[in-house]
Amino acid sequence: SSKRLFFKRRTRRQHGHAHPSGEPAAPFRPETSSAKTLMDVGTRRIFSEDHDLFRESARRFFQEEVVPHHSEWEKAGQVSRELWEKAGEQGLLGVMTPEEQGGIGGDLLSAAVVWEEQMYCNCTGPGFALHSDIVMPYISNYGNAEQVERFIPPMAAGKCISAIAMTEPGAGSDLQGVRTHAKRDGSDWILNGNKVFITNGWMCDLVVVVTVTDREAKTAAHGISLFLVEDGMKGFQKGRKLDKIGLKAQDTAELFFEDVRLPASALLGELNKGFYYLMNELPQERLLIADMAIASCEFMFEETRNYVMQRKAFGKTIAHLQTVQHKLAEMKTEICVGRAFLDSCLQLHGEKRLDSSTASMAKCWASDLQNKVATQCVQMHGGWGYMMEYPIAKAFVDSRVQPIYGGTNEIMKELIARTIVSTK
Repeated sequence: SSKRLFFKRRTRRQHGHAHPSGEPAAPFRPETSSAKTLMDVGTRRIFSEDHDLFRESARRFFQEEVVPHHSEWEKAGQVSRELWEKAGEQGLLGVMTPEEQGGIGGDLLSAAVVWEEQMYCNCTGPGFALHSDIVMPYISNYGNAEQVERFIPPMAAGKCISAIAMTEPGAGSDLQGVRTHAKRDGSDWILNGNKVFITNGWMCDLVVVVTVTDREAKTAAHGISLFLVEDGMKGFQKGRKLDKIGLKAQDTAELFFEDVRLPASALLGELNKGFYYLMNELPQERLLIADMAIASCEFMFEETRNYVMQRKAFGKTIAHLQTVQHKLAEMKTEICVGRAFLDSCLQLHGEKRLDSSTASMAKCWASDLQNKVATQCVQMHGGWGYMMEYPIAKAFVDSRVQPIYGGTNEIMKELIARTIVSTK
C-alpha cells in the first residue's frame, strides 16, 4: 500500500545508512531502554516494519473497539460476541495458525504484537491470546484434517470461541492429578468430571478437555487424552461466571460433564498421548503469559511516569522528588532487563529453540516483576492509586493472577531446578 511505501521511505530517510551494494540498510530500531517511551512503535530489533504496521492496526483496534466498552463488560463479567467477530474480521485471531488451515499465517512475533497491544490498552477482558495461541495450536498441531477444517476457520473468524479445561478443584499445576475421566462405550466415549477457573469458559463454543482415559496406565501421564467437547452437547453444563478480584471482564467459569457422550471423532490426536501434547504446548503458554506481563509493566511504568509529571506536592510536581526519580530509574531498568530476556525468548521460540526450563524462567520472572511494578506504581499514585477509576488500580488487581495460572511460579521453580540438579 502507499502507506507502507511511505513508511519505509520515511524510516530509511531518517535512520537508514547506505549498504555497500547501494541498497538502503534496514532502519535503525532503538531498544525500549533508549526509546522515548516503552510502548513506542518502531522499536526492538526482533521486529520489522511489517510488524510495525500490524502493531498500529492492532493498537487502533483495541483503542476503538475495546477501551470504550471495557467498563461495561467488567460489570457483565464478559465481553460481547460482536467483539470476537470484529477481531476475526481484523485478522487478530489465529494469527500464527497456518493460512492453509484457515488461520492468518503470520509469525510468532505478529502474535506477540496482539498480546502486547492488549496489555498496552490495559483491557484484560478479551480472551484472545488463550483462544488463538493456546487452544488453536492443539487443533492445528494434533487435529486430523476433518477437525482442522471444521473448527479452525470459524475460530479465526471469532464465530467459534474456545477454551481449554485443565484445572480441577483438586488438580491445578499438577496435571497428573486430573480426575475427569472418559470410558469407552462401543465406539463412543462417556465423559464425567468437572473443571474450574476456565478462561472463556462461559462463552466457549468449543473446549479442549484434559481427561483420564486409562486408569491402569503405568503412570498417570501415560493415561491422559484430549477431547473436543462442544457447547450444547447433552450433559455438558457451564457453571456460574466466577467472581474474581481482577480480570473482571474475562469470563471465567466452572464446567461440568455428566455422562457426556462423545463420538470417536471427538478424540484430539492419539489416545493416551494428551500429557505429551500438553508438555509440548505449555512453553508457548508460559511465554505468552510472560510477554503479556512485561507489556503490562511497560504500560504501568508509562502511566505512572505521566502521573508523577503532573501531580503536585509541596509546590512542585512529585517527579522533582529524588525518591520518585530513583524509583522510576529502578523500575525502568528492571523492565528493560526483563524485556531483553523476553525478546530473546520470543526469538528462540520463533526458531523452535525455546526449551521448557527457559520458558518457565520467563513466566516466573516476568509475572513476579509485573506484581512488583504494580505495587510500586500504585504507591507512587498515592491515594488515587487505590481508586478503581484510575487505570493503575485495575492493572494492579489484574496482575495478581499471573504468578498463579499457567502453572504457579512455585511449580516453575521446580521445573527450572530439575534441569539444574539433574544427573542425567
